[in-house]
Amino acid sequence: MKESFFFQAMVYLAAAVIMVPIAKKVGLGSVLGYLLAGVFIGPACLEFIGQEGTDIMHFAEFGVVMMLFVIGLELEPSRLWRLRKSILGMGGLQIGVTSAMVAGLALAFGIDWKQALVLGMVISMSSTAIVLQSLNEKGLMQTASGQGSFAVLLFQDIAVIPMLALFPLLASIPVTAHTEGGHGTATLIESLPTWLQPLVILGAVAFIIIAGRYLTPPLFRIVARTGMRELFTATALLLVVGIAVLMTTVGLSPALGTFLAGVVLANSEYRHELESDIDPFKGLLLGLFFMAVGASIDFQLIMANPVLIFGLVIGIMVCKLLVLLGIGRWFKLSTEQNLIFSFGLCQVGEFAFVLFSFTEQEGILAKSLTDVMTAVVAISMAFTPLFMLLNEKLLLPRLGVKEKDDRESDVVSEENPVIIAGYGHFGNTIGRFLQANSVGTTVLDVDSDNVTWLRRMGYKVYYGDASRHDLLEIAGAGKAKIIVIAINDKEKRLELIETIKKHFPNLHILVRSTNRYDAYDLMNAGMLHIYRETLDTSLRVGVDALTLLGHRSHEATRAAKMFFVHDERTLKKLSAIRNEEEYVTAARESMEELDRLIQADRNAPNLRIEEGWDDTTLIKDALGKL
Repeated sequence: MKESFFFQAMVYLAAAVIMVPIAKKVGLGSVLGYLLAGVFIGPACLEFIGQEGTDIMHFAEFGVVMMLFVIGLELEPSRLWRLRKSILGMGGLQIGVTSAMVAGLALAFGIDWKQALVLGMVISMSSTAIVLQSLNEKGLMQTASGQGSFAVLLFQDIAVIPMLALFPLLASIPVTAHTEGGHGTATLIESLPTWLQPLVILGAVAFIIIAGRYLTPPLFRIVARTGMRELFTATALLLVVGIAVLMTTVGLSPALGTFLAGVVLANSEYRHELESDIDPFKGLLLGLFFMAVGASIDFQLIMANPVLIFGLVIGIMVCKLLVLLGIGRWFKLSTEQNLIFSFGLCQVGEFAFVLFSFTEQEGILAKSLTDVMTAVVAISMAFTPLFMLLNEKLLLPRLGVKEKDDRESDVVSEENPVIIAGYGHFGNTIGRFLQANSVGTTVLDVDSDNVTWLRRMGYKVYYGDASRHDLLEIAGAGKAKIIVIAINDKEKRLELIETIKKHFPNLHILVRSTNRYDAYDLMNAGMLHIYRETLDTSLRVGVDALTLLGHRSHEATRAAKMFFVHDERTLKKLSAIRNEEEYVTAARESMEELDRLIQADRNAPNLRIEEGWDDTTLIKDALGKL
């Protein structure tokens, strides 16, 4: 039974569903919840998943690959260029200083210099998955600490490549067949001449950039025209998996390749749709990865050497913490931001599992040592949420800092105050008017052909279904002030209104109405700001017609404004009537009332109307609007 795929799937899902809400409820965060779930279902506790079940980690690591793709989508190339000093400076210093410190301590304990150097480089890595997931949950990605953490993690992911190239040289043996996963499968690049290998690597990177810039937009355009959401999702997954396969084939990091592809597509009109389609798979695979880490902890080894292993965990995390604090101070992070930055990155990351496996194959480190270090890595990852919680609950409050620092000096905000859903003739006019008045807008449209045309015209429009709350979240609805609903589909408008009322109740809604009957439904849905797209234009035509027939221009304009006020009041009254006969009667009475009103105003605009007449207030309201 335990060997069944469906049984293991049920166990993983049940563990996540039970443990993560509990962990979130007590303030431990989802990452620690997943880790604890893995511990409980693993060999150490309930034994639902045996030690062989931890092999799923090689599959679950794909969640890290997807996460970096999504991060890349959020980073425009110009923004990445602005981070170059942090990436090279903070990231380079962190790996260099940490490697030197750990290697020096290892030498002091009598470890061979080659092994000491390898240990230093591997231990310098931090957990991309845990850190970025935790920062995203706490809303800290756009702060100085979040940007610094991202820069360091990105440099670490890049540094894996030269490490994999350097380790065989340290072993003083020919390069043996390997992959990033450490399974001993030969890569394409190793079968090529030495002089050709760098060219193949550069060619693979160039292909990703060119394909992302010129080939994928037409592909997504074709898929979007089919109107099949599942096909768009399949295409997005194909893109990520294909890049991962290409990078692995040439011996590079799949995570680095997908990140690069994400950056290239950051300016694409399909960015938000890609992000929202990939995000659920990323979340599930990351959760699976964390549970695999928890299940992989060898508690028998830990119980046999508790002082050694926990001593190494605390010693390594303290060393990294000191290095990171120094780097944060050097780069002028405030005290609170420096603490968040340092406590977040002081663990050893998931790439250490890969690198330790590889060094064991190369004969650099003995299996007994890699077993101990693998346990150390897993425990340090499990301790990270606790370290971050300790910092948030004990250290930061003592400094007078809130858990989420929202001071302007620390936050890099790129959110727009207005979101426009639908960019046809109605939404386009609104968008151009707002932009002409220097109001930033985020525009979403589900018509791929329209998006393509508008982008050719120079408009920044994203392809995506605005009725999906996850896409609205990505587009910044949580921080925006107003959403203008200008989409054509009546049912989609009502669906979007319900989504906004449920997930973004503080967002002011301005909604387009196609006609009178559509406006009734919108009013019954609780909308206060409804704009009938044909009313103003129709009245303008009426005014011009009266003028051409010899009426005075100001009288025609006055009559149109009075008609508008009366029609708006009548609309509210008729929207509440459900019976057809009652509706017809009320509509006829309204038309007769309007005729009397306009005739009375035309024949005697200054005549004092009897106080008992229902139209008295209406005429006063209409005249007040002139």
